Amino acid sequence: MPRRPEGLFIGLCTLDIIQLVDHTPASDEKLTARRQTIAAGGPAANAAVAFSHLGGAARLLTAIGSHPLGLAATADLHGLAVTVSDLTPDSTEPPAVSSIMVTASTGERAVASTNATGHRIAPPDDLDALVAACDIVELDGHHRELAVAAAHSARAAGRPTVLDGGSWKDGMEDLLPSIDVAVCSADFHPPGTSTPTETLRFLQEHGVGWSAVTQGAEPIVWLGPDDGGTVDVPNVPVTDTLGAGDFLHGALTHHLALQSHLTPKHFTEALRTAATVASRACTSFGTRAWLRAK
Repeated sequence: MPRRPEGLFIGLCTLDIIQLVDHTPASDEKLTARRQTIAAGGPAANAAVAFSHLGGAARLLTAIGSHPLGLAATADLHGLAVTVSDLTPDSTEPPAVSSIMVTASTGERAVASTNATGHRIAPPDDLDALVAACDIVELDGHHRELAVAAAHSARAAGRPTVLDGGSWKDGMEDLLPSIDVAVCSADFHPPGTSTPTETLRFLQEHGVGWSAVTQGAEPIVWLGPDDGGTVDVPNVPVTDTLGAGDFLHGALTHHLALQSHLTPKHFTEALRTAATVASRACTSFGTRAWLRAK
């Protein structure tokens, strides 16, 4: 039997309040939601959930705190077998809360959130030990000081790193030289770039060996040290796109965790597998129902 991979996920954890609506309300309009669900969210947290669901041992390094809303997020993650290392356990401030409206007819979402704003986290004293104990490190770019320190530690320990590039963030150029694989959304625009091809070249020029740009239902565009191409995304009936990119990263990280050496074949297989998981997540409302689907 293959060894169970261990992944360290570093970044944002939110509490997501998700409502299914007929349309996004206009100014001053009140709307009754069709359905509502509440769950822990954030790119790193959701990626850890997918990694665990696929059979890996996932640890999330983040900031949540002891506020009742934060305890709800922690409980949700514990229930999904994600080990949470909270670096601000004594904080009584509310965690980052995301208010999300999903349009029933399209699956598109509108999101309002504070993200990691106002949460400065210093790296823990045992960061090197946490990194050394895992097979792979995934980062979403939030909590910059922590992310950069973890990426440097991973590089020193010989652990591969995966970046979830949702959007370009200040200081991210300090992170890229220690990133082995970066998979970014079409909204990720480093300085001077406007197309996926330009983004991939930028990442390559800044030391990232393997990179890709996702484009929703359109093919994923990827670039390696000596090759590049596209990977098709499965065509599925879309109910809700929330979290799809996060779950893609969790599945990708799981696939890559025990790869000793990446090749174009391995990378495209990982992208294809991850896209299948992300597409499955799009077929149900919220970020948890797909985990229970047969």
